[in-house]
Amino acid sequence: MSGGPAVQISIESSAEKQVQEVGLDGSETYVQPLSMSQNLARLAQRIDFQQESEEEEDEVAGPRENDWGEHEDEEGLIKFQPSLWPWDSVRNHLRGTLTEMCVLYDVLTIVKDKRYMHLDPVSQEALTPKQNQHSLLLVSKRKSLFGAAQILIKGAERLSKSVAENQENKRQRDFNSELLRLRQHWKLRKLGDKILGDLSYRSAGSLFPHHGTFEVIKNTDIDLDKKTPEDYCPLDVHIPSDLEGSAYLKVSIQKQSPDIGDLGTVNLFRRPIPKAKPGTPHWQTKLEAAQNVLLCKEIFAQLSREAVQIKSQIPHIVVKNQIISQPFPGLQLSISFCHSTNDKKSQKLSSEKTSPEDNLYVLEHNLHQLIREFHKQTLSNIVMPHPASAPFGHKRMRLAGPQAFDKNEINAMQQSEGLLEKIIKQAKHIFLRRRTARTIDSLASRIEDPQIQAHWSSINDVYESSVKVLITSQGYEQICKSIQLQLNIGVDQIRVVHRDGRVITLSHQEQELQDFLLSQMSQHQVLAVQQLAKVMGWHVLSFSNHVGLGPVESIGNASSITVASPNGDYSVSVRNGPESGCKVMVQFPRCQSKELPKSDMLQDNKWQYLRGPFKEVQWNKMEGRNFVYKMELLMAALTPC
Repeated sequence: MSGGPAVQISIESSAEKQVQEVGLDGSETYVQPLSMSQNLARLAQRIDFQQESEEEEDEVAGPRENDWGEHEDEEGLIKFQPSLWPWDSVRNHLRGTLTEMCVLYDVLTIVKDKRYMHLDPVSQEALTPKQNQHSLLLVSKRKSLFGAAQILIKGAERLSKSVAENQENKRQRDFNSELLRLRQHWKLRKLGDKILGDLSYRSAGSLFPHHGTFEVIKNTDIDLDKKTPEDYCPLDVHIPSDLEGSAYLKVSIQKQSPDIGDLGTVNLFRRPIPKAKPGTPHWQTKLEAAQNVLLCKEIFAQLSREAVQIKSQIPHIVVKNQIISQPFPGLQLSISFCHSTNDKKSQKLSSEKTSPEDNLYVLEHNLHQLIREFHKQTLSNIVMPHPASAPFGHKRMRLAGPQAFDKNEINAMQQSEGLLEKIIKQAKHIFLRRRTARTIDSLASRIEDPQIQAHWSSINDVYESSVKVLITSQGYEQICKSIQLQLNIGVDQIRVVHRDGRVITLSHQEQELQDFLLSQMSQHQVLAVQQLAKVMGWHVLSFSNHVGLGPVESIGNASSITVASPNGDYSVSVRNGPESGCKVMVQFPRCQSKELPKSDMLQDNKWQYLRGPFKEVQWNKMEGRNFVYKMELLMAALTPC
């Protein structure tokens, strides 16, 4: 055997796991081994408890006396017997249970058969059948009512819970819908478990350091058990304490000269206690008021910063919440920041009505435009990246080198007016325009002949306005169109453009404009006589706007004109001055003048055609509604038929 050839034997270990299924591809699926608990349960199923109990019953069926004696002897000899197998304790408990069940069965048999024991109830007073029925009926009704009450209580509890859940879900839905409406008007962001909003103008280019943040919270002040009020809103906002209440900018212009009336006080951005419009949520009004306070703070901070930095001939003064400037001599401009909370005192102040003459709403609009231009300029300064060969900065500054700008041009590009300078210029223009209008109106109401009319242009600039002034006579507007003035009102001066193209520049003084208009009205009377003479066929002998003879006028110069009748017999001379007034003289022929002495030198008849001396007309006693009408009557009387 040892010398034979070697044989290779393959040994395969027995399968530890049973094969459950063999696939078509030859793969085998094994049954997973049982865990310890499953294995214990499987072993417990193999125990036969019935076999032990039958053997014990057979032993019990024998003579019990001997068994009891034997058991007592065995218990006395052997007090402890160790368990032979693990389920010995289970078997003992089951045996004890079986014994108790047998005892219970025996007791029930004794009671039922009544052969060994009889049970009698305790003696009590017997109840009548009616009382017994009533008591049973009462007990049954009580039980029925108790059951019905329990059912109703449980149903009410379920209904209250469902109503509370529905209201809570509705409040949650209302809160989400209101939050969506808020998001449509204001910028919101979520930070942790908080919802924050932004009131500032940083997205528009504002550099104001105030954060302007408000918090959106859920309104939980309402009781779910009570009726929901009509103005209930599931959403509420918390704004910073320094932005609560209302704020406005107060601009006042005060003059020291007694001849110039006070323009009064101008309230900008003044918002009385807001009254919510129907359909407008209360948070919208609250946030708008807070944003208005923030805007007023930003504008006043910018004005204060520029007032300190700007170097002017008369320095600006900044005291607490007030900026004082002097645009014109004797004129003081004051800009104040007023912030009031929603207390009773501020409510009384806001309830007071201001006269419409004190409100210049154009300044509010202009300040809005100025702050928007400032924000836009801030955004435009942020230049996008350029190629490496081009420097950063404004486009015109980048072109300064290639186009060879000089120092003056570069300084002109870098200079820019601040917000305070612009608002002062606008205030000066508004003051000058108001004073011009008041001067024209005072002359028109004081002087009836000639009439002065002002036609203001509806399209003006913030720094320049124009008005067309016409000086006419009533009833003679078609022939008396000689005086037409165009007044261009600027910031510091007034440019007057005549009909013939002449330009006169007047300062901001009211007296200059008044003297100029009075002189133009005086010249209008003389020019009206010239036009009337042409219409009636009279001849103009002389005309002058600046007469060098006679009394000197303190305002302007006097004008004069001399006209002759168509046949040359009569002549009328008119002299009109701004202060001296009108003086009319008529020259008659020598033949009609009885006051001239007879001379022996003038014997020829041709000398009779010479005119005699001038006679002054008592102009106040002439009939007629105005000067031109009286002149027409005078010329008609002196014109031959």
